Amino acid sequence: MALAVRTPRFQPLPASISATSSTASASVAAVAARRCAGAAVRASAASPFTEATSASRYRRDAWSYAADGSPPSSSFDAAAEAAAAAAASGRRDDEIALQLPELRRLLDAMRASRGKGAEGEDGGAGPGRVALVGTGPGDPDLLTLKALKAIQSADLVLYDRLVSNDVMDLVGDGARLLYVGKTAGYHSRTQEEIHELLLSFAEAGANVVRLKGGDPLVFGRGGEEMDFLQQQGIRVEVIPGITSASGIAAELGIPLTHRGVATSVRFLTGHSRNGGTDPLYVAGNAADPDTTLVVYMGLSTLPSLAPKLMKHGLPPDTPAVAIERGTTPQQRTVFSVLKDLVDEVKSANLVSPTLIIIGKVVALSPFWVESSEQDALIENSFATEAR
Repeated sequence: MALAVRTPRFQPLPASISATSSTASASVAAVAARRCAGAAVRASAASPFTEATSASRYRRDAWSYAADGSPPSSSFDAAAEAAAAAAASGRRDDEIALQLPELRRLLDAMRASRGKGAEGEDGGAGPGRVALVGTGPGDPDLLTLKALKAIQSADLVLYDRLVSNDVMDLVGDGARLLYVGKTAGYHSRTQEEIHELLLSFAEAGANVVRLKGGDPLVFGRGGEEMDFLQQQGIRVEVIPGITSASGIAAELGIPLTHRGVATSVRFLTGHSRNGGTDPLYVAGNAADPDTTLVVYMGLSTLPSLAPKLMKHGLPPDTPAVAIERGTTPQQRTVFSVLKDLVDEVKSANLVSPTLIIIGKVVALSPFWVESSEQDALIENSFATEAR
């Protein structure tokens, strides 16, 4: 199927399921006509997220490279440029070494400020707090009001790669920002180092916000951070975000569950535990035709995942869609049946982050175009339930 650049917001489904294919054909044809000329340009647009060596990242984090303690200039200073070069070549320790002096100065300043503001002879102001905040799949309009209030009142923000630049623009002017993102082949901070940063600044009395793409407790390692901090006596608040499965499915008009079509939904990580080409876990119950399967971070393991799902009994003609950079202006989508999905994704040259949705509900999207056999598939599901 043809690659589609981001379409307008979700359009209502037709009342009749039997009309799905013709309506979807019209929708996709109209979109293709409007978007064809600009598709190549949009596909190569800059990432909406914070990449390891992006200019936006170093503008935000420039304070942490100001070796002489002076305010950073509007352009990158020599230290920030050196850090960018270190990140580009994968020299994580070099970059951390450049940041350490300024991080220590900030930590000392926060400790001193807390001491001056303490009540009572022996102090007692107590530690600060940590908020684990989900920012959704990328569209800033999907940010919750509670999340917005938290990031606008933060003293220090530790943010991940998949927090969009548009969301980062909403952080309060007084906050210090520190990138702790991970991408394949480059972890700016280990998980243990992130734990220690959160703990150190919270103990110094700071209001720390940990920004994560999607939801902190859905493949976001938020549970690990929450558990570590609570064991150290730090107060932790979790502010949920719209997880990518919900946000992106809504964008495309795909109901994750649907009466007579899908009775459950399953979230699966496509990552391998050791970074290999096989997904972490695929079993027979992941290939239930009546379950919608949503695969997070599954781009690299898709060539292994798709055959395994079919081997476990998922029909080769099961509708599927892969969505790159979902809900952002750079969103690209590839609709396909399962047996062709790997080839279609490879042909479209999709990049991370890409979410994959597999199941009969994909054919309910107004942007799905496939043979009349798929209409029959959905209709038969309704007929079976009616009987």
